[in-house]
Amino acid sequence: MGCKKVTGTKAASSAGKTLASGTTGGNSKRAAASALSQKSSPTKQTSAKAATAASKVLQDGRTSRSSKSAAGSALAQTPHHKKGK
Repeated sequence: MGCKKVTGTKAASSAGKTLASGTTGGNSKRAAASALSQKSSPTKQTSAKAATAASKVLQDGRTSRSSKSAAGSALAQTPHHKKGK
């Protein structure tokens, strides 16, 4: 069963700002694009590559608040896999 979350209005706005910025790095843009693509589609999920990028964005101290908001939204929509025993 898939994730039923969608990107909220504030996070989508942050994602748009991140994508429009000329100085934003690739990881930030990848995470923002993932979050924005899930704005109104609860069936879409964040890919492994986008989740990795979002994780790096959140760990980077130089990243803007808008980028971190979009990255957090993207990570919240990753599929959760149970680890084997």
